[in-house]
Amino acid sequence: MNLQKLFEMQAALDAFIEKTQNITQDVFYEKGLALLVELGELANETRCFKFWSTKGPSAREVILEEFVDSIHFMLSLGLMRDLQFEEWQMVEDKADLTQIFIDTQVAITQFIQQPNEMSYHNIWSNYARLAYNLTFSAQEIIDAYIEKNEENYARQRSGY
Repeated sequence: MNLQKLFEMQAALDAFIEKTQNITQDVFYEKGLALLVELGELANETRCFKFWSTKGPSAREVILEEFVDSIHFMLSLGLMRDLQFEEWQMVEDKADLTQIFIDTQVAITQFIQQPNEMSYHNIWSNYARLAYNLTFSAQEIIDAYIEKNEENYARQRSGY
């Protein structure tokens, strides 16, 4: 999946937010924590770890929206550390969702502590595993990202 357009859209959104919110300091750690929170929200919507409950996962659309919330922060973090790349390889790896969430949390934490190309790509690889196991196509992810990007602009304009 080509990410160039998404990086460009995210750069514009980040600039808009920085101007609107008068952000002048480095917010890398805040965005890193936000990504961890978004990952937790995604896990919560899948309910994959809730062995004690018989309630099923949230609607697919809700899970997809949570997934692309993470994509926003992943793109933004990459932009902050000049770690853009064009192609995101989807990974076909059928695995236990709970384990993938744990692996992804570790990858994010490692990247926050050592933001380099290898640790950044590791986050994307884990999200590709999540996408595959949640059965999200590349086009679904792109479309949902674009929709959420527009919503994020609207939120900024309305004082979110």
